[in-house]
Amino acid sequence: MQFTSFTFAVFFPAVVLIFYILPKRARQVWLLLASYYFYMGWNPKYALLILTSTVITYLCGLGIDVFSAEKKRGRKAVLLAGILSNLGILVFFKYFYFLHDSVAAVVSLFGIHMKASSLDIVLPVGISFYTFQALGYVIDVYRQNVKTEKNFIRYALFVSFFPQLVAGPIERSGHLLSQIEEISRKPSWNFDKVTRGLLMMLWGYFMKLVIADRAAALVDTVFPIYYMFDGVALVLTMIMFGFQLYCDFASYSAIAIGASSVLGIELCPNFAAPFFSSSVSEFWRRWH
Repeated sequence: MQFTSFTFAVFFPAVVLIFYILPKRARQVWLLLASYYFYMGWNPKYALLILTSTVITYLCGLGIDVFSAEKKRGRKAVLLAGILSNLGILVFFKYFYFLHDSVAAVVSLFGIHMKASSLDIVLPVGISFYTFQALGYVIDVYRQNVKTEKNFIRYALFVSFFPQLVAGPIERSGHLLSQIEEISRKPSWNFDKVTRGLLMMLWGYFMKLVIADRAAALVDTVFPIYYMFDGVALVLTMIMFGFQLYCDFASYSAIAIGASSVLGIELCPNFAAPFFSSSVSEFWRRWH
């Protein structure tokens, strides 16, 4: 389900309305169900994948908590198991064909010919975001930066929270988990947060639909037949491509942050004017 789709235009108001109508104790469950429904809008099978990652890292957090700080070997073993299992899933779905073709190319040098893979692997949307967010939690628990989350519903919502599930920003566990816990206790309605969130979403949609998509129309027209244009036109097109790229990413981030704010949860700021950076490292920090 894309932020710019008609489905989301119906889905999000319904989620918000029911969220504020429900008793506070039921809101975490509701957001978890909504998040899985949102993710299944891309492909229902993806739900099993994110659930697997959630269960593994949840159990790893509990496993690390079993060992005291002095039993470093046991804690490291659980940490390593969590990292390898989740990265293994990520590598399989993201780099299987690359690794298969690379191995096939190497063994062909020795006269061994591998058959083409019969697997039809589709890269799950957002797998990098929720994988690294879940691993960040396990690492934070290992470093004792956060307490182990023993409530599975809260932890599952932390991994799958739909506003930032497929496009980020990646949240630190200490920042997001504490807010999820507060959902069942804080006041029902915060007018300032809702207003700020709606304005942020509006700005995100403006960047996407008015700037990025219009810039894309120009770029897609010029680039395939670039040899027919002069240097000035090509330079302007390159500049427009930069705006298209930035606004595509920034718009989804703004919509995610705004949607989360409407639900009373503040996500970390993202895309802090990276084009005005004075160094590559600053550009990287501002972009992310």
